[in-house]
Amino acid sequence: MNLSLQTIAQATKGSLQGPAEQTVTGVAFDSRQVKAGDLFVALVGDQDGHDYIDQALKNGATGVLAQTQHVIDGAVPAVVVDDTLVGLQELAKFHLQTIQPKVVAITGSNGKTTTKDMVAAILATKYQTFKTPANFNNEIGLPVTILTMPETTEVLVLEMGMDRPGQLTALSTLAQPDLAVITMIGEAHLEFFKTRANIARAKLEIIAGLKPGGELLIPKDEPLLQDAEGLPANTVSFGPEPKDCVETLQETKFSDQGQEFAIPLLGRYNVRNALAAIRVGQAFDLDLQTIASALKNFALTKNRTQLLTAANGAMVISDVYNANPTATKEVLAALAKDHTENLVLVLGDMLELGEAAPALHAGLKEAVLQSQPKAVYLVGPLMVENLGTVLKETLPSDQVHLYQTDQLEALMTDLTKDLDSNDCIFLKASHGIHLEKVVDHLVANQGKQGGIHA
Repeated sequence: MNLSLQTIAQATKGSLQGPAEQTVTGVAFDSRQVKAGDLFVALVGDQDGHDYIDQALKNGATGVLAQTQHVIDGAVPAVVVDDTLVGLQELAKFHLQTIQPKVVAITGSNGKTTTKDMVAAILATKYQTFKTPANFNNEIGLPVTILTMPETTEVLVLEMGMDRPGQLTALSTLAQPDLAVITMIGEAHLEFFKTRANIARAKLEIIAGLKPGGELLIPKDEPLLQDAEGLPANTVSFGPEPKDCVETLQETKFSDQGQEFAIPLLGRYNVRNALAAIRVGQAFDLDLQTIASALKNFALTKNRTQLLTAANGAMVISDVYNANPTATKEVLAALAKDHTENLVLVLGDMLELGEAAPALHAGLKEAVLQSQPKAVYLVGPLMVENLGTVLKETLPSDQVHLYQTDQLEALMTDLTKDLDSNDCIFLKASHGIHLEKVVDHLVANQGKQGGIHA
């Protein structure tokens, strides 16, 4: 990104304040993350970004995108627009049209980040590829991702999140994807959408901006998508995962179209994500052998089934960014199938499940018992009051440990005391429970992280 304030004003239909030739080389909406040459976007939300303009300038911002109703110093180089969020999105559209990469858009109730990482690794074998960093998948993060991509980008892989109707329509319309992927329809966001059918309809909004002739990939075994009206003519199915998958803690092997694949991830449920990524690779004219090589050691975003080593040598499997009942049951089934010895489970609340939340948490009982854990640590009121209650009907009381969300320090202390060097500890929860703090505590001061994604 290398744009003058004059160009930014034209792209956003804003008014220019300061020298027209002033250039910016990046974009940031958090003043703490501003780098020299950035355009600071003063967003208005829970906090008002205009209150941090001085800090952004001190950190090296060379321009500001500001809103008309805010008074800013006349000496500050700026573009002033009616709405800075809309301005950010309009600037992203301009940048996208300037670079004109092929765009792959990925959404789904589960697996979208892993699929994004797989797709990017595959396409990078042939194309200059840029992908959504971390979880920049909403109406702020997506345009920032677009504006951050290098000018040499040939393929842009965008993750698209959703928590309300209409959101994916806006994101897809902005990004204008050439190919769109829906990984699965699960229980995530039942609190807002009430039924899986409503979730499916909202996920299908990803085709709102699909280019003419663009391709949509959907799971073969999801009737809510397969039977939907108005699917693009170029709709391709993937999955389900083959029955002969070979699973270990370190990798999962499977075959597809006569090619052997191995992904450095636990669980056959990740094979579904790989099958979607394989279809994307083929749509971009890559052969199966090249795709298999890319998948063998692709880089996974932090805290998505990440294999680490605790300070005392114990194995840590961190999957603490997101959680829903389907995904949690699947990974517990994988752990049970691997016959993991000395298994310690740390399970936190699964959020946004609405009225079904108590039953869905209690419904994890059989999956937990089948994994034959050495101990179970539950965090949050939903886990404690529902899964904790039914587990204590079967397991000894000293095998089930209960904590509220404000008791993470106590959990850390207890795990440090109780964890043996030959244990395998699996942690999963919605991001709002912040079990990543527990993961960081477990691996702290070890010097070197083990595992496949450390």
